[in-house]
Amino acid sequence: MNRTRALLAATLALTLAACGQQTTSGSASIPTTNTDAVASDAYLVGFKEQGSLSAQSMQEQAAMQAQAITAAGGTMTSQWVDISAAAVRLSPAALAKLQANPLVEYVEPDLERHAMGYKSGTTDASTTHASTSKGSMSAQALTVAPYTPNGEFTWGDEALQVEQLRSAGYTGTGVAVCVGDTGIDANHPEFQKKLKGFKNFVTTETNRNDAYQLNDVSHHGTHVSGTIFAQLGAGTGAPLLQDGMDSNGVVGVATGVNLYMARVLGNTGSGSSSAIINGVNWCASQLKSQGGTEDRVVISLSLGGGSKSQTEQRAYTSVWNKGAFIVAATGNDGAAVSYPAAYNYTVGVGAIDNTNAKADFSNFGTQVDLVGPGVNVYSSVPLKQGTRTYAGLGSGSSYVRFTNPVLSADKSSKGNVFGNIVVAGDGTGTAGANQFCGTSTRNTALSGNIALISRGTCSFEEKVANAVASGAKAVVIYNNTAGELGMSLTNTYSIPVVGIYQSDGQAVLNATSKVGGVEVLDADYESYNGTSMATPHVSAAAAVVWAAKPTLTNNQLLTLLTSTATDLGTAGKDNNFGYGLVNPLKAITGQ
Repeated sequence: MNRTRALLAATLALTLAACGQQTTSGSASIPTTNTDAVASDAYLVGFKEQGSLSAQSMQEQAAMQAQAITAAGGTMTSQWVDISAAAVRLSPAALAKLQANPLVEYVEPDLERHAMGYKSGTTDASTTHASTSKGSMSAQALTVAPYTPNGEFTWGDEALQVEQLRSAGYTGTGVAVCVGDTGIDANHPEFQKKLKGFKNFVTTETNRNDAYQLNDVSHHGTHVSGTIFAQLGAGTGAPLLQDGMDSNGVVGVATGVNLYMARVLGNTGSGSSSAIINGVNWCASQLKSQGGTEDRVVISLSLGGGSKSQTEQRAYTSVWNKGAFIVAATGNDGAAVSYPAAYNYTVGVGAIDNTNAKADFSNFGTQVDLVGPGVNVYSSVPLKQGTRTYAGLGSGSSYVRFTNPVLSADKSSKGNVFGNIVVAGDGTGTAGANQFCGTSTRNTALSGNIALISRGTCSFEEKVANAVASGAKAVVIYNNTAGELGMSLTNTYSIPVVGIYQSDGQAVLNATSKVGGVEVLDADYESYNGTSMATPHVSAAAAVVWAAKPTLTNNQLLTLLTSTATDLGTAGKDNNFGYGLVNPLKAITGQ
């Protein structure tokens, strides 16, 4: 059967639930290499399932499985009784013994999964601004955008009509959203100390068990959570967040939900299949039917990877059949849909920009169900870990800031620099290119001044390193095509480094007096790209609709969301947009 699409016929719900208990035929053998695993000795083992069992029989079976692992010489790190599986550490000898056990259906790597979002900008240095897996959407910047920020409402909020939903009282009250991610800075004012639950499942790191202490080192989980839950009027005062926005921060799509965070990804934004399964099970345990306090739970997973896992499929099938609604990011490779979004019983979410175009990085395939806003999405990050950036021309002791967005490099220093702007020049021998290429290129005129450099044929890293070695006190790189310019650098620099629009760079080149300033300042917000950013939009929208229609099952909710989505691209369902942009207002009101 075809993953969640098979769930769309509500009359088949019981049949599908039965199908969900059938396992894919497998083998106890595994590939000879374990390169996708979080560790060379980390495995998941699936035992042959026995169908419906009593609680006592299930516990007896679990004991037999644990004994089989111990007898083989392995160490069990997690056990999932309801899906007859476990996470284990195995030496080569223990692996061979366990594979030979007749109780075992398969042994597979405990896979590494990754966060599916990143700071807005680009990492390439091409002259054509080619799309990459981390490319910005500047090639589409000339298209008229139907969605623009307004006050605290981001363009993503506008796309989902959050202001209208709020006016009608639709905020998701009575539904839980449980996020599986890198953690959360629960001290951020946008969350108003309202986090309902937090648990850390990354056992390889210490001092990460408190939502109100350092735990979100990568910032990803706090960003995702803000898109869901950021409270109206609770911001920290960050002027010029984005054009059209005010200083009160942002507002989430579903401010009335009960928010939970399962920390399943570590400091680097990566985690194991086993940790994610533990986190997803914990999310599902919040359901009243599983002993918790919640009537309805949406699980939001802005993470994934390219390899398939039989154990993960068993886990997501089980959790869906318990009544949870699972939403997952399709991935940012511009290729096939990642896992878990590609599994049965998950809702795969792709990304669009504010012109309703598919994000160039967004994965595609039959497993895409819905799309959400995923380009230049502004949201919360851990306090003082974001940046707000300005640059402009001026005279005397002040300057006029550029009206186009200015993006700081992700390894830029913070600071406020004012002074002469000096054209760096060209190290390639081509007159007027101003690309400042060549690893030994220097310009003594940059010493104590702001370096102005064109994007071009060499890397951003090379340009910045040359400017720093020449004594520049700030670096401004302007795009060589229409649109904004962000940068990911390998090294950390002690001076501010920013990217600006091509038109702003040309304005400086043509200015009679090249005096201006650059500022890179602390902020509590940041703009990110990724299907990670689209996923919380869809998760929150699902929660808002479920709260308004509480009698729906998760199967029926999926049917409603896909049937009311705004069709994009090719008419009907397609591999880029699925059924289209999630439309919670239409799902609730029919209009």
